[in-house]
Amino acid sequence: MYLDEFSLPSQGWEEIYLSLESNPEMKRTCYTNYYPFRVFPQKRLELLKFEPVTFLYGGNGSGKTTLLNLIAERLQIKRGARFNRSSFYAAYVAQCSFEAPRLTEEIRENSRMITSDDVFDYLLDLRCLNDGVDQRREELLEEYREERYASFRMQSLEDYEKLKRNNDAKRYSGSKYVKKNVMENIPSKSNGESAFGFFTEHIRENALYLLDEPENSLAADLQIELSRFLENSARFYHCQFIIATHSPFLLAMNHCKIYDLDSVPVCARRWTELKHVRTYYEFFKQHRDSFEE
Repeated sequence: MYLDEFSLPSQGWEEIYLSLESNPEMKRTCYTNYYPFRVFPQKRLELLKFEPVTFLYGGNGSGKTTLLNLIAERLQIKRGARFNRSSFYAAYVAQCSFEAPRLTEEIRENSRMITSDDVFDYLLDLRCLNDGVDQRREELLEEYREERYASFRMQSLEDYEKLKRNNDAKRYSGSKYVKKNVMENIPSKSNGESAFGFFTEHIRENALYLLDEPENSLAADLQIELSRFLENSARFYHCQFIIATHSPFLLAMNHCKIYDLDSVPVCARRWTELKHVRTYYEFFKQHRDSFEE
C-alpha cells in the first residue's frame, strides 16, 4: 500500500472558487466548461480510500478516467499519453490532497499511469517496425537481382563491400541473401497478445500503477490472464493498483475494493451488484438453454 487516501475539493470550495470576482479565470466570459469542476459534487464524492487493488467502475462519463488523471497529476506519477486539460485543471489539482506515507521517491519513480493510448501507441510502434523491416527486405531483393547478374571487378579497397555483395548474390539464393542482410521481423502476435505483453513488460515490483481500462484489445481469456497477473503482482511483488474498468473478469478479482461511480452517493459495492455485470448475467441467463443443448 503506497496510496491510502485521496481527497477531492468540497462542493463548497468549488462554488466559492468559481464565483470569486478576483479570480482571473472568471473574468473571461468565453468559458462554458469548467472541467474538472462540477464533476464529483453531484456524486457526493470527496474521499477515496484504497486497498492493494481498487477498482473505479462506472459508465461512460462517470469520471473514472478523470479520477485517475487527478491522482496521477497530484502524486506526480509518470505517464506517457497526453490528456485533455482545461484552464481550471491546475487549480483543482492543487486543492486535492492525499495520504501516502509509504510513497517514497523511489516508489514514485517506479510508478506510472498506463492508458489505452499507451498500449495503442506501442502496437503502432511494433507495426511500423515490422513495416520498416519488410521495406528493407524488398530493397535487398532488388539489390540481389542487380548484383547477381552484374559483372564486377574490384578497382580499389573502397570497392570491397560492393565486391562482397556481388559475391554473396552469386553464392546464395535470394531468400538466403536477404536473411543474411536483414533482421527478422518482430515475432508476429495479435493485437491482444501484444497488448498483454505490454502490461507484463511495464509492470514491475514495488510500485503504484494507475490503469485506465486495461481490458481494451484483450479477449476474454486474456482478460482472465491479466487478472491473475495483476493479482499476483499485488500479492507477491508489492504492487498497488487503481484500475478504471468495465471488465467483469477484472472486477471479479479476489480481495479488491470497487467504487461504483454510477451510484449517488458513490459507494463500494460487490462486483455482482454492478449494473454492467448484471447485464451480462441476465443475457447469459436468457440464453441458458442454448449453452446446455
